[in-house]
Amino acid sequence: MHLNPYGEYAVLLAASLANDWPADREGIEARTREFGMTMEFTLGPDDHARTRHVLDGWLRVVDARTPEARAIVLNGRMAAIAAYPRLTDHDGEGWHLHYRDQEQSLAHVLDAVISVGTALHLTTRGMTRLRRCEAGDEPGDPCRNVVVDVTRNGRQRYCSVRCANRAAVRRHRRRTAAT
Repeated sequence: MHLNPYGEYAVLLAASLANDWPADREGIEARTREFGMTMEFTLGPDDHARTRHVLDGWLRVVDARTPEARAIVLNGRMAAIAAYPRLTDHDGEGWHLHYRDQEQSLAHVLDAVISVGTALHLTTRGMTRLRRCEAGDEPGDPCRNVVVDVTRNGRQRYCSVRCANRAAVRRHRRRTAAT
């Protein structure tokens, strides 16, 4: 048996969905496959809209200003989707834990996986290792992407090299203008 804690990949999946929202349910399910989920999801008529609602709720965790506020929001999300852990052996993965009930909708499964994964990421990596890209803090910069900091030193501030370069150019121009 191996323990599948829904850690890092679940948070990266959530960030991927938040940063590049798929046009339809099939796109959401394809993205879950890209991030290693192999299970089948029960089809629901409003899966796309309900999953968007899940992501919007998760973004409240990302945007919380303090670790305490982040914990309150995340604890509320986990309480709302609570299911007891269960052993499962599907798709040739070997025995592992699921943190959800059987036969739940795509949105419900992703809510459980993303919430537990986010809690594990924040408690093992640090409560500040989930944020919006700092490039968007600059006036006129439109970037609002989510950054999941999985670096060793815990200092990732930008969603991409492109955003980091834009910020560096702005800092350079401010220094040059000041002299």
